[in-house]
Amino acid sequence: MTAPPPVRPTPPPAHTPPAKTAPPPPRPPSRVLAPLRETGRLFALAATVVRAVFRRPFQFREFVEQFWFVASVTILPAALVSIPFGAVIALQVGSLTQQLGAQSFTGGASVLAVIQQASPLIVALLIAGAGGSAICADLGSRKIREELDAMEVMGVSPIQRLVVPRVLATMLVAVLLNGMVSVVGTLGGYFFNVIMQGGTPGAYLASFSALAQLPDLWISEIKALIFGFIAGVVAAYRGLNPRGGPKGVGDAVNQSVVITFMLLFFVNMVLTAIYLQVVPPKGG
Repeated sequence: MTAPPPVRPTPPPAHTPPAKTAPPPPRPPSRVLAPLRETGRLFALAATVVRAVFRRPFQFREFVEQFWFVASVTILPAALVSIPFGAVIALQVGSLTQQLGAQSFTGGASVLAVIQQASPLIVALLIAGAGGSAICADLGSRKIREELDAMEVMGVSPIQRLVVPRVLATMLVAVLLNGMVSVVGTLGGYFFNVIMQGGTPGAYLASFSALAQLPDLWISEIKALIFGFIAGVVAAYRGLNPRGGPKGVGDAVNQSVVITFMLLFFVNMVLTAIYLQVVPPKGG
């Protein structure tokens, strides 16, 4: 008998390297994504506030308290600021019209500038600087003390309970203050134009009635309403999202004022451009 052939051991399978996968696409830096996230959250809060306005129960007492607080801290500064603001506009416009030989249009030009541009911006800046900063600090302090988290645990919406009354209060105060600032600014411009530049009262009033129209007042009130909404929403958003404890609350107050100022000037430019395209000038 012949011996069976020796069994050769099978070589181990060769190690195949894993297939190379394509590297993941580079992620955008956080410096790019962070502002986009903040902007999206701000618009989401604005939409939530608009929806919560029509829900019940409405916090009427909180609304009255916030309205009185915002009005009390802004009414006197608004009146004091509107006088020199109207005077500067009247003096500058009066000097320009004298160079052009059109002194009869000084009143209309200065009053339209005060009503359409200066008055809503003055009101919005004061509300953002005085009322908005207080709203942001109040909500931020509640947030770091975990009061808002406790409200959510109890089933109470902080937005409906705290944010909506504050935003509505800033809007109403802005609309009412805008009328007062328009009147005071117009009187200040009238005084400085007639007394200091030797203008005639009749020509001042006649030019105003010849150039002004009712939509000029409507666009002023619409601007004040929108500006008050922006100031309230931005202050509430930064107050609901502080970072780093008490120091973060102070930083949030500064950020809310700066962001509100930037949005106000941008929105004012857009609204002015739309108004000048939609509403024809008087006599045109």
